Amino acid sequence: MTADVAVLGGGAAGFFGAIACAEANPELTVLLLEKTTKLLSKVRVSGGGRCNVTHHCFQPVELARHYPRGGKQLQEPFRQFGAQDTVRWFEARGVKLKAESDGRMFPVTDSSETIAQALEDAARRADVRVLTSTGADHIEPLAESGFRLTLSGAQAPAKVLQVRKLLIATGGNPKSSGYDWLRQLGHSVQEPVPSLFTFNVPNSPLKELMGVSVPHARVVLAGEKLEYEGPLLITHWGVSGPAVLKLSAWGARRLHELQYTGTALISWLPAQQEEPLRQWLHQFRANNGKKTVLANPLFGLPQRLWRSLVEQADIGTETRWSELAGKLQNRLIELLLRMPLQVRGKTTFKEEFVTCGGIPLTELNLKTLESRKVPGLHFAGEVLDIDGITGGFNFQAAWTTGYLAGRAMAGR
Repeated sequence: MTADVAVLGGGAAGFFGAIACAEANPELTVLLLEKTTKLLSKVRVSGGGRCNVTHHCFQPVELARHYPRGGKQLQEPFRQFGAQDTVRWFEARGVKLKAESDGRMFPVTDSSETIAQALEDAARRADVRVLTSTGADHIEPLAESGFRLTLSGAQAPAKVLQVRKLLIATGGNPKSSGYDWLRQLGHSVQEPVPSLFTFNVPNSPLKELMGVSVPHARVVLAGEKLEYEGPLLITHWGVSGPAVLKLSAWGARRLHELQYTGTALISWLPAQQEEPLRQWLHQFRANNGKKTVLANPLFGLPQRLWRSLVEQADIGTETRWSELAGKLQNRLIELLLRMPLQVRGKTTFKEEFVTCGGIPLTELNLKTLESRKVPGLHFAGEVLDIDGITGGFNFQAAWTTGYLAGRAMAGR
């Protein structure tokens, strides 16, 4: 069996690459091979089933700042196909996107199925032949040019497929051995480690507050140059929310070295400095001495969280502000600004899994995503050593790299 182009991987990057190639050169035979029975599985589960397609950040340099790995190298690719191009691409195919207050962009339908259907429809219209339950067990670069693929799977149309161009968009892999087949092609691999995960705190004093969220907190990893601010969510296993997830992305390799243990210091008042806070409380006590500390939450903190902090400071339930001992006030200030949580492990964020690691970008031509080692071999998506923080950035990297690789394979 022969074809002009084969794409390995039926996810976001694979579909986008196949569509871009087939649309740019309709004369080509383009095959998309997915080894499982499911297409676009991560698209369907992302954003709680709404699909966070991209981020409302239309300046390439600014957009690139949201990638712990690959940001600098992505600036030029984002000039070729950035977030605004993604919005236009979907709108041209009947899918309008909306931006939420935090910049995340979703389909107006709030359904990831809208995005999956748009991609499948675009592939169908472009005559991309999609094969599920079809994997490539072996890839052999041919001396003259092109590749010979040994196929397997219940629906594989042949045992051998010969193609001129090949796009690998098989996603990230949590195990280093999962990249051995790419090493056999002559590429090196940045060792994969998890990114975008939440913190497990088995002995958390906040366990009873599951579901309580704070719109703006700061998380600092004690003894490390790692911190991030943003919304924070208290869970039954520890802490989550964008502040934790983004910190885990920037600190992915260091946290792996630490075996996901350490002390996370939480500031519930990240805009406050200690001395001005102390002076403010002094004035507040003078004006509100008869109020009980426990029953009157300050700083807009959720009542349950405030009560927990007051109790942890050993302040009595009936203690009034005028009666509060200086030692106990200092303890409360410490908890407000630097509450310690002992992190002992991590949990994958929902059904989404992101790895940092993969094919180094130095081994590719970033204008075409073509290998510098194997002519005609292209890469896109999470198989590359690219990963973004939460907020639509990982999908944007998939759209960008898939698009540029697809156009390049089409000869455009």
